[in-house]
Amino acid sequence: METYRQLTQTEIEILENNVCWAEDWQRVLVAEGFKPYNFHRVMFYGDIRLGEFEKQVEVTKGFFKHSGINDCTLRNVTVGNDCLIEKVGNYINNYSIGNDCYISNISTLETTDDATFGEGSTISVLNEMGDGNVVIFRDLNSQLAAFMVKHAQDKVLKQRLQQLIEDELRVERPERGLIGNNVKIVNTKDITNTVIVGDCEVNGAARLQECTIMSSRDASVYIGTGVICENSIICDGCSINNSVKMQDCFVGEACQITNGFTAEASLFFANSYMANGEACAAFCGPFSASHHKSSLLIGGQFSFYNAGSNTNFSNHAYKMGPLHYGTLERGTKTASGAYVLMPATIGAFSVCFGKLMNHPDMRNLPFSYLMAYGETMYIVPGRNITTVGLYRDIKKWPKRDKRSKQSKKSIINFDWLSPFTVGEIMEGIKILESLRQASGDNVSSYNFHEYVINASSLRKGLKYYDIALRIYMGAVLKRAQKEQDQEGCPLPPAPDAVGKGRWVDLSGLLMPESEELRIIEDIKNGKIDNIQELLDRFAYINDHYSEYRWAWSYQLILDYYHLEQLTPADVERIRQDYVYARRAWIAEIRKDAEKEFSMGDVEQDVYEDFLSKLDHEVDYEN
Repeated sequence: METYRQLTQTEIEILENNVCWAEDWQRVLVAEGFKPYNFHRVMFYGDIRLGEFEKQVEVTKGFFKHSGINDCTLRNVTVGNDCLIEKVGNYINNYSIGNDCYISNISTLETTDDATFGEGSTISVLNEMGDGNVVIFRDLNSQLAAFMVKHAQDKVLKQRLQQLIEDELRVERPERGLIGNNVKIVNTKDITNTVIVGDCEVNGAARLQECTIMSSRDASVYIGTGVICENSIICDGCSINNSVKMQDCFVGEACQITNGFTAEASLFFANSYMANGEACAAFCGPFSASHHKSSLLIGGQFSFYNAGSNTNFSNHAYKMGPLHYGTLERGTKTASGAYVLMPATIGAFSVCFGKLMNHPDMRNLPFSYLMAYGETMYIVPGRNITTVGLYRDIKKWPKRDKRSKQSKKSIINFDWLSPFTVGEIMEGIKILESLRQASGDNVSSYNFHEYVINASSLRKGLKYYDIALRIYMGAVLKRAQKEQDQEGCPLPPAPDAVGKGRWVDLSGLLMPESEELRIIEDIKNGKIDNIQELLDRFAYINDHYSEYRWAWSYQLILDYYHLEQLTPADVERIRQDYVYARRAWIAEIRKDAEKEFSMGDVEQDVYEDFLSKLDHEVDYEN
């Protein structure tokens, strides 16, 4: 803890000669090595604590000025070592400022009574007129937010969660505003009741009010020109710039919000990008994106989602494709007059298109296209499994995670085939098989509710689903064998019970539903008695994902191959099926690439590079 001393009479005289004034010089305390020479035209009110001012401060690249305080009014302020504070038009009131900060040309920096710093307010997402269902605070992540939204109707659970959060905020909320170390604040008008943890730049913002900015040395935050941010939390690695207006929002790690985007009562989690458009009561999970002025995200839950990618006539059915489980691309009118919808898992989240929400069964035809010609809606089951777009997405999303290792609060599982999606595939197979059994093979099409599935599409859908199943089973068995080989066991043993049954996607965390139900009970009965324990439980489940996945997959393998237990011969058979399925999958993707190239949408070198990557897929067979 820093120790302070009284000013000497000589130091007071030097300060007064530099046109400095104090309401009471006895209340101005300084560090032991303090020197008064770099203070000019400063007025001190209340209790002041000043560090040492020895270093030069780089105000812009190659331009250094000596640390100190000039042209400023301070009241009840602590300033750390080697800061440069100058040209404060109004005042700095009730603030603690860290070391090596540069604050220049601002109007007001102040903490008022009853400041919350943006933490603890309850907002309503998915329903802009509904009761609040998510409490925003600095430790929120996508799992906890999704958990709150999903179980908002459980009043006992909701009340218990709110109490846990209130308990944490009561302990951690600072008494006054904080500016951490290495913070730059320039050309900014008003900052009120805001905590900036450190290593952050605020340049040209209009107003920050009731905010917490969680920045760090390896994941700094930038708040830029014209930004108005009220009652919001901004996490590590974010950039908020170019006249963004934000109120009652949470912005997770490595998000970019820019170019006049406006947001109210919305959540944005890891690596989301928002520009030009608008969000209201939106739950934007990891890798959500919106680029266009006409995009309005309202009352929906998104993840790995591009709000504009299917509304700009660029044929994303081949180039981009849907992004991941839980993704839903919007429909667009093509040149042929057809409306195309490309969900990876139809209805996996609350976002849906038109009449799809009327039929919960639609979620069980995953990786499908929905197309409308006139008044007739066609489903093409499983088509997206074999597209260039999906293949590219499988490869690219892990590489696009821009978060630092120390700032990954939200959990993201990048598996495109998992117990969650494969469970949906199994349901899809049941639906298609039941349609074929009911109407026979000698028909041209099948009716599913008010939708039409062409007979050829149904057969291909079953084929694609089976390819995905065999790839998944072989890959999981291969991983389980590798883990067992390290322990000297020839075959993976039958797993424990945890992991069997239905799986859920909690905004990036893939987990057995049984574990989610256990969390609910543990919160209600007090076994989980603080928020950190709840976040640790989510992390524990993610850390044991492979074990839970093996428990689920083991039973799937036995059922699919009609086995009582696994033998070496069975394992070899599954491995061969896996190899053949992967080759069939790559062959279908190659056809899709050839189709895209033939349409003239791809340069020759890009096309050849993509085929080269497909050729190297054999490297992953063993």
